[in-house]
Amino acid sequence: MTVEDSADKGTILIVDDTPSNLEVLFEFLTNAGFKVLVAIDGESAIQKVEYVCPDVILLDVIMPGIDGFETCRRLKNNPSTQDIPVIFMTALAQTSVVVKGFELGAVDYITKPTQQEIVLARVTTHLTIQKLRHSLQIQNLQLQKEIQHRQKAEAALQKANQQLKRLATIDGLTQIANRRRFDDYLAQSWRLSMREKWPLSLLLCDVDFFKLYNDTKGHQGGDECLYQVAQSLSRVVKRPADLVARYGGEEFAVILPNTPAEGALQVAQFIRLSIRELAIVHPQSPISQYVTLSLGVATIVPCLDSSPELLITAADQALYQAKKLGRDRAVFTPL
Repeated sequence: MTVEDSADKGTILIVDDTPSNLEVLFEFLTNAGFKVLVAIDGESAIQKVEYVCPDVILLDVIMPGIDGFETCRRLKNNPSTQDIPVIFMTALAQTSVVVKGFELGAVDYITKPTQQEIVLARVTTHLTIQKLRHSLQIQNLQLQKEIQHRQKAEAALQKANQQLKRLATIDGLTQIANRRRFDDYLAQSWRLSMREKWPLSLLLCDVDFFKLYNDTKGHQGGDECLYQVAQSLSRVVKRPADLVARYGGEEFAVILPNTPAEGALQVAQFIRLSIRELAIVHPQSPISQYVTLSLGVATIVPCLDSSPELLITAADQALYQAKKLGRDRAVFTPL
């Protein structure tokens, strides 16, 4: 049998101060296919284990210097050696001796004089248990890694889904809410306002003479203008419950839950002034040298006899009036 075969079957450390016992066990276990190490006392055994980690230790109880009990205690107190199975060999048959060995962490004991068949059976059993334990530890580690990998994958998937959900509700050009998000949020705000009996306000905004601006500046210039207008609206409308959305083309919408008419009209005026302060030059505007905004404002306390479409229609009519009256203004239409 080769050295590699012996190492594969297992490594055994025999600790005994009697040379004849060491010789017999060494020869027997070596012939049985194990790699065998020997130590004549507890101190040398502890030192040897630090360098070569055996699979099983056969440990004599009665030895000079530190006895087998103390040797076992030190081995079990050391994290690097505490999992090595220790089998006591002793001629002491008292129950108290056996119990003390188990209390110190031994897995088994063999009475002296030892019988080879019993030694082989005990060693083989605990080597099998040890290999199964190692196998389970490896499987547990692999399982933990798989769980961590799955958790990371699930977290990444959740993040990707959130990103997709966000992208599905964001207007790509202006980076504010899109029409789909507007429709969903208006329905949600309507239900909440009806339940709480809150006033719900809606602003519809239109960039004045945007077609002329687009014709003069080109589509790239027009896109940049819409982006700046959208960002200006977002800066003015700051409450978490409010929503700024691109309604379509050069039109924007602002949903203001729990906001009365006076407050909504004030927000509309702030928005209109913020657009003027952008000072985006509009060479073809008949009313101003800069880009301006017209706004329609409507407010309602939702009830069973009304609908979100009624609020949209009112805001749209107010926007029409703002344009008819000369643009660059906010007009409120009562319901």
